[in-house]
Amino acid sequence: MTVRFENTDSGEVAIMPRQEYEALLAKAAEVDEDAGMVRLVARAREEIAAGAPLIPMDVAERIADGENRIKVLRNWRDLTQIDMAQKTGLSQSYLSEIERGDRTGTVAALRKIAGALGVPLDMLLTD
Repeated sequence: MTVRFENTDSGEVAIMPRQEYEALLAKAAEVDEDAGMVRLVARAREEIAAGAPLIPMDVAERIADGENRIKVLRNWRDLTQIDMAQKTGLSQSYLSEIERGDRTGTVAALRKIAGALGVPLDMLLTD
């Protein structure tokens, strides 16, 4: 790295070729990104240790692709709508309407569904 220092009215400044400066900025951005990833991984480990469910990648991808979260999670847990109705006390037709997107479901209903699926409530809430 080629750097020279000069004194100015504002104090000492470093002068370097633009290409080297941009490479230095890129490296700093990588370090910031790595630090951010370390924080995300640490947070995920804490949540898992606290009991957050581990969701298989294919399940997460289906949700990310826009499939109904409740239906995807219900299928992952190998439950039918009838099973869910029995576990939640909600009707099968009501669950079907939620899965189709015809209804959003009340917070109380979603809380029951989350409990039956063994996932946190916020996993069922859409963005």
